[in-house]
Amino acid sequence: MRLSASPRPAGVLRLLALTLALVATWIFARNYVSGGMKTIRLPRWLAGSAPKETEAVKTKCDLSKPCPANFFAFKICSGAANVVGPSLCFENHMIMSPVKNNVGRGLNIALVNGTTGTVMRQKTFDMYSGDVQFLVKFLKEIPEGTLVLVASYDDPGTKMNSEVRQLFSSLGSSYADQLGFRDSWVFLGAKDLRSKSPFEQFLKNNPQTNKYEGWPELLELEGCVPLKIA
Repeated sequence: MRLSASPRPAGVLRLLALTLALVATWIFARNYVSGGMKTIRLPRWLAGSAPKETEAVKTKCDLSKPCPANFFAFKICSGAANVVGPSLCFENHMIMSPVKNNVGRGLNIALVNGTTGTVMRQKTFDMYSGDVQFLVKFLKEIPEGTLVLVASYDDPGTKMNSEVRQLFSSLGSSYADQLGFRDSWVFLGAKDLRSKSPFEQFLKNNPQTNKYEGWPELLELEGCVPLKIA
């Protein structure tokens, strides 16, 4: 009777290596591969060396950069023609906007306490067919230490008179004297400001340069204002 030869040691080692490789592959697939997403999860020791994603810094009112301490953040946007309404944001609080449905044709104005940042009032004044005396009364009753945010929409200047222009000039405006039919204007001033405000933009309605058929392009004004303007 002939006896079969026993397997060589080399063959046993190959079989063992193959078995271990299959087991290791199965463990890897089970532990590190997420079935539906096919996303490999790195082991903790390897994940620690991967670069961390830097999150974008969220600024108040989506400003291009954050304000320093003891400053308020604000952003004012004028209306786009007579289609898209303006918006006024202060310290990450949207005071007036088309989404809030509290803006209107003419001048959109918000009053904010210059020390606490509390919104005091907001109101829209129709400067095309409204009564300008309502605006005169509103501006004359603004208390000391109040920040005044203004955004135009559609037509801010038809009913503008010399009294209103003087009142806005006393708030620090440099362009109130020029404001006219369908001009674009954004402004932040303060009651009895001793100098002209640095926060103001103005575009004249000009058929040759208007972005929209009968209106100039919208304006966007953002910045940081000290807790108490003086």
